[in-house]
Amino acid sequence: MADPLARVLVADDAADIRMVARLALEKVGGLIVQLCASGEEAIVAAPAFQPDLILLDVMMPGWDGPRTLAELRARADLAAIPVAFFTGRSDPAEIARLLALGAIGVLPKPFDAMKLAADLRALWERHHA
Repeated sequence: MADPLARVLVADDAADIRMVARLALEKVGGLIVQLCASGEEAIVAAPAFQPDLILLDVMMPGWDGPRTLAELRARADLAAIPVAFFTGRSDPAEIARLLALGAIGVLPKPFDAMKLAADLRALWERHHA
């Protein structure tokens, strides 16, 4: 069995989403969180932070979530980190597309702050089953 989920890097261009995600993951979920405002920032921060999981917003200016995932997979030091997306577009075709890119899951936005950490832990555990 994998180690428990402890460190999560969250990349979202919306400051309010980042703030709520930090509160949800740190205060409610007891996780260590690194926030990034863009996909490019996530690529720079990830090597030093060493996240167990990366949560990417799908739609961001510059590198969107799928582009950021591709950049992560292209780097040997980051390629194995599981990635989940969160998005306001929850149609089945979009979810299937994101999963086909290699994401371990897709969470809806807006998310339930009281359940975000539990939802990520469920994805983590399913990924490591």
